Parts: sequence; structure tokens; C-alpha cells
Amino acid sequence: MGAFSSSGTTDELGPDEDPGGGPPGRSADPGSPAGEGGAPGEPPGSELLAALLDGMDAALCAFDAAGTVTHWNREAERVLGWTAHEAVGRNGFAGWAVRRSDADEVRARLMSAMDAPGRQVHEFALLRKDGGRVLVRTQSAGVRGADGKPAGVYCAFSEVHAQIDLERAIALSEALLEDVSWGVVLVDVDLRPTVVNAYAARALGGGRSTLLGRPLGELVVQGVEELEAALHHVLAEGAPTAPAELWVTLRTAEGERRRCWRSGFLRLASPLTEEPVPLGVGWLFRDVTAAKLAEQEADRLRFRTSQLHRAARTASECEDPMEAATALLDFALAGFADHVLVDLVAGDPTPGDPTPGDPAAGGRLVRTAGTPSDGPGPCLLVAGGSIPVRYGPGHPALQAVERTGSVRTSAGAGASGGPAWATERRWPGDAAHALCTVLRSRGRTLGALTFLRAANRAAFERPDAAYAETVAARVAGAVDLARAVRRRP
Repeated sequence: MGAFSSSGTTDELGPDEDPGGGPPGRSADPGSPAGEGGAPGEPPGSELLAALLDGMDAALCAFDAAGTVTHWNREAERVLGWTAHEAVGRNGFAGWAVRRSDADEVRARLMSAMDAPGRQVHEFALLRKDGGRVLVRTQSAGVRGADGKPAGVYCAFSEVHAQIDLERAIALSEALLEDVSWGVVLVDVDLRPTVVNAYAARALGGGRSTLLGRPLGELVVQGVEELEAALHHVLAEGAPTAPAELWVTLRTAEGERRRCWRSGFLRLASPLTEEPVPLGVGWLFRDVTAAKLAEQEADRLRFRTSQLHRAARTASECEDPMEAATALLDFALAGFADHVLVDLVAGDPTPGDPTPGDPAAGGRLVRTAGTPSDGPGPCLLVAGGSIPVRYGPGHPALQAVERTGSVRTSAGAGASGGPAWATERRWPGDAAHALCTVLRSRGRTLGALTFLRAANRAAFERPDAAYAETVAARVAGAVDLARAVRRRP
């Protein structure tokens, strides 16, 4: 027996409506058939009103001013088990729908709505026909006759757990569409956003209203095909069993951004039809780009560390130090670059030697080892190895030697890129990205080491330069040892 509250405005019947004990469409005669309307003498349209009352999702009953039940729809019959024929005409709920000990309080609360403004909300424990009890939440309001005087009360009620479930569902949907820590996008069957929460709007680079109705292809530069395929699959087959990770490139005011979204999908269907009618898809996602990049970097570092370990063990078994140097480079190439070139300073450099490649100083670089220029292959020593490389001024390898550091460069777009860019620098024709680093050992510059990637791969980045310098240090040690062995009498 819960407390009540009231709010809203009292509903009043107009002069053309039934002035009797409740809404039209149910006869107050207990002998009238349940669910019938349109008896002789009833106002036109009573059949329609009776059908509407019986079709309501909420249970509904009405009382006249004396407390007699005048209306009882099918949902009320479903909830409590009493038919309209059994309910209409009874005086209150006492002895059949409410325990006698509670009947007076229930009647007083329900009938108090007849004189009170607005609607009143109560919770009552009612009796089912089979003897069971059910807790219901009611909304009751007074009904006035044509003369404006109180004429009765109507009461809509539903099981409390059903009402709570509905309120939870509404509260959940409203909470999801507020500023939560993941994105929520509702798309229609044409795959256009209809609702976007604040997180999703920030992730997509727009406002919550400006994104509505726009094709996803206007927001996503790359990856939109995979996203739309996932949405089509959900509409046709239902939600996937596990979240999916989608990499997309977004078009923003600051330029294009590559992001990874861990996404879940839900098919939305109308609950008001017998057959499920798809309304669209609910798409929930979180931006996991930072975590995925950190994971990829950890995997890359783990692999490169393993490669260096294997390379060191293999090089330790090589009798010739130069063979050890090429073995180190074969391991370093895996997953890192497509080509590698070793250019050494001609002669036996000593501290303070002229910069290699500087014609005025007499320095020069000689190609000593490298991978095949026409395709993938192992790093091999160049036969003879005494012809200087014709690097022009400002060549990246010469810059690396001059700076005693690393230099990264890539081919530009258009005519300035492509095979001509690589040929001009004396590199294989498929090279599009280069990383040159210096070979130094015992305080002396021994030459330059160049890694090359084809155009279908990403350009070298700072972590790549650090790895290349680690490899160069080991290769320089092997080259220095080879020269020391060669000088031994």
C-alpha cells in the first residue's frame, strides 16, 4: 500500500461525452456483455471507444461517483484474471480484487482523485482471480460530468515490475545518449545517423545535430566500407557475438586522423509489431587508438629485440667479420625494410679524416654490400668493392656521415617522386622511403648504412631510426674487426 503523489491537470469530459459514471464505451449494467459497445441508446462512436479501451497496453478501469465499477478493459482482465462481465457493476474492489482489510483504504485513495486536481499515483496490492497477489502502480484522475460536477474516477494500472522495467529502459536509453565514456550512434536502415551522443560527436569531428542524416562516407575517409558492411550484416543477420575493431581515417579540420574503434552493434526492432521490423542499428564504440598503438609498438619492439638476439648468435658463429655484418643485416631487414646498402669509406679511416664524399677533401664512399636492386634477397658483399658510389652533393648518406647521425627522407608526390627520385640517388627503382645512418667504431667514421622501403609501406619514423642506429653500431663493430684482421701481418 504505497504512498501517493499528484501532478498534472485534471482531465475533463466535454458536453458531448458521457455524463454518467465514467468514460463512454462500457455499460454500467453488470449484465451487459464484456467488451461490447454500441448498445441502443448509446452515443455514436461508442463502438470505436470500446475498441480503443480494449486495445490499450495499460489496464484501465473506471468508477462512478458511488464507487461502482463501470469500465474494465482486456489488459485489466489479463493482469488480474477477472473478466469485464465479472468486474463491471461491483461496488469497489472489496472482497474480490482487494483483501477486505485493505479495501477501505484502497477505496478512499482511489475515490479521493474525484475531488483532487491532476493525477494521483498509488501502489496497491491487488488480488488475482486465482488468489495470488500482484503489486500494481495506478494513475487515477477524476471525471466530471457535463454540469462540471465530479462524476467518477478512471484508473490506469500496471504491474509494478513491468513499470519499473519500462522506467529502467527509458533511463538507460537517456543515460546512453548523454555524455558517457563511449560513443553511441543510432543509424536508420539507410545507414544515416539519427541520434549521436556527445562522445560520438567528438570522435566523428562534428556537432550532435550537424552529423544527423549525413552519409557515413562524408565523415570517414578510409574504412567506411568495413563499417557499412558491419551495419548491413547487423540489419540482415543480427548483432555479432563479439566486439569488432575497426580502423578508420577521419576527415577533420586539422587534417586526416587514423583511429581505431572497438565497436559493438545492436539491431533495433519495433516492439509494436507482431513481426520484428528493423528500425536501424545501435552502434556503440570506444576509441582504443592509443592502446592499439602501444600494443603494436610493444609487439614491434619484442620482435626487433628477438631479431637482434638471433642475429648476434648467428654472427658469433661467422669466421669472417664481414660475413657476420651481412648476417646481422639479413636479420634486421625482416619486417623493417626492403633493401639495405652498406657504403664504406675508401682506405683506412683515422680520427679526423676528411668527410667522405667531399671532393675537396678527397673523401669517397665505396659500395661494399647490399641487397639485390631488382627484388628481395639477402645482403651480399659486392664483388671487388672498389668503385666509389657517385653520390651527389647533399645526398642523404653523405648528410648522415657529416652529421654522424641519422637522416630520414621520402619521395614526394607527383613528378618529383617515383623511380626518378630513387634513380637520382643511386638507389633501387622501387625505393620511396630511406633511412641513412652513420657507421662508427672506436671514434672513427667507417661509412654509411642505408635502409630503403617501397612505396606501399609507411615512411620511417623516430623509433625506426633508433633501431637502425642499434643495428649500425653492431655492423660497424664487425666492419672494424674485419679491417683490423686484414691489417694483421
